[in-house]
Amino acid sequence: MQPCPFLPKVNGCLGVETTRRHGAVRGEDFYLDALRYAQSQWLSGKPAQAILQLNKALSANLDDDAEILRTWPWPYPALEWILENAADGSNGFMGNPVRHFQHLATRMSGARREVRIERAWKCFHIARRVLQEKGDFPMDGRQMAREGIFIPGAS
Repeated sequence: MQPCPFLPKVNGCLGVETTRRHGAVRGEDFYLDALRYAQSQWLSGKPAQAILQLNKALSANLDDDAEILRTWPWPYPALEWILENAADGSNGFMGNPVRHFQHLATRMSGARREVRIERAWKCFHIARRVLQEKGDFPMDGRQMAREGIFIPGAS
């Protein structure tokens, strides 16, 4: 399998301890490890797990001018690349990223909640755009009706 060109190269398969070892500290080292773990999951044929690791990276406690972001910018291009390359199911199970990001954005809690909600909605819009003609990746209309969800516009 071809590595994602927007994620760091890795040697071998990384395990869950890659990001867990940081505990509650979600700084630059955590961010880089989440990106590496995403690449490892992608190369292992687990695009859904790679996307979850991109979620973790986007939850890092970094400002937009953080040093690490000069080398490894926020992973929106990596998300787009993974979606493009996994949509047909030939590279492993991806699930429904549109629905996933809708739920993530509407159930966010904890530190830096607002910025993480904004990032989740950005991922939602990327997923909708990339996947719109690549299969059945619907929003959760039931949740929208039941909870009165407002989907903010793409930025």
